[in-house]
Amino acid sequence: MNRRLFFVLIIIGWMMMVMACSGCSKPRPSRQVPVGGVEEVGRETTQESEKDVSSLEGDAVPEEKEPLARYVSLTAEEKQRMLTRLAIKRQKIGSWEDLRPALSRSLAYLRTKPRQALAIEDDDLTCTFGDLCDTVEKLIALLPELDEHPEYLKDSFEWYQLEPSTLMTGYYEPRIHASPAPCPEYPFPVYGVPKDLKIADLGDFHYRWAGHKLVYRIEDGQIRPYHDREAIDSSGVLGDQGIEIAWVRDLVDLFFLQIQGSGRLVFPDGSVRHVLYAGKNGHKYVSLGRVLIEKGYMHSEEMSMQGIRRFLKNHPGMVETLLNTNPSYVFFRLADDGPYGAMGATLTPLVSVASDPRRVPLGSVLLQQVGLPGDRHVPEMLLVGLAQDRGGAIKGDHLDLFCGAGEMAAFLAGHMKEKARVCILVSSGELARK
Repeated sequence: MNRRLFFVLIIIGWMMMVMACSGCSKPRPSRQVPVGGVEEVGRETTQESEKDVSSLEGDAVPEEKEPLARYVSLTAEEKQRMLTRLAIKRQKIGSWEDLRPALSRSLAYLRTKPRQALAIEDDDLTCTFGDLCDTVEKLIALLPELDEHPEYLKDSFEWYQLEPSTLMTGYYEPRIHASPAPCPEYPFPVYGVPKDLKIADLGDFHYRWAGHKLVYRIEDGQIRPYHDREAIDSSGVLGDQGIEIAWVRDLVDLFFLQIQGSGRLVFPDGSVRHVLYAGKNGHKYVSLGRVLIEKGYMHSEEMSMQGIRRFLKNHPGMVETLLNTNPSYVFFRLADDGPYGAMGATLTPLVSVASDPRRVPLGSVLLQQVGLPGDRHVPEMLLVGLAQDRGGAIKGDHLDLFCGAGEMAAFLAGHMKEKARVCILVSSGELARK
């Protein structure tokens, strides 16, 4: 037997024994909001990253039992009340027709799924990927009419609200000055995927571990966890692998690039390259915002991405130690376009959202009633959302809005932590109800 496989099987066997001793049985679908656990791996190519701006803003609260998650069908009257708040122009959408390219990307993804495969299976709602596909097709067909007749959304689709509530945060594409070669001005490497990083899909070995993966390395013939942030950034353990794709000026910029999952590198000659998520080291994500609160360095009411940056700038001697409290590490690749979401397609600013596919399947069409940062005196507005991405820290009733690139995108992503009223749209007449 292959030696590497032998060690993987030893670990899996130990995990199975622990489950047996604990009286575990095959997990069944749960209606509780998922709250994390072993890192998940999907069947699709994923660009998932740390993307947890809510964790950045981290309220340090004790863990409580999660309320039951539901999908609640809205009445025609409830739909109409929400439609009065429709404000797609706030999403920089001049016409509903402008959504055609983004919807076509969702449709292309959904057509790769078996039509009868269940996308949502719950006591309140059961629908297939075929139902979601039909929903997107119907919405595309309605686009020429919706500018004049937004009420067609009410008449043509069932609206299922996510309850009890949904947290809406944001992420964006940071622009970072970089160099293609190391020099005193650009000392910090941006790494591609390490040559010694190994991944085992545990579902290949036993059904109980379907959807989970083991990220590891081999050292002296033994399986070891992959190197954490301290080993990579402070000890330089990857320095001899030749996997650097660029170098940047600031370690804090690199840290936040990993949290966002993608960005743009601006090189000295003026050229710009997209830098995209390529993998991660398998360690659990630890919120720096929460660490700062727990250590008494910042208060929750002042917590934001910009607030964290200010603190680190004012305390340069603490930067390395604080960043290393998050052992998770993201690796990148260069590209000429992007950013790409978990569907393998480019994202649309202020429209694409990252979701937990167990709660909001990729390809879903959403209507989101939410307030935006900086608009405290403006009533909540109804926005269109397309579930086209996911993130390692996006769990349950939590959506992460892709805000785009630039200063305004950074402001929105850094300050957005809003309660939202979110509905999944399903084409009327196509839904399979329990």
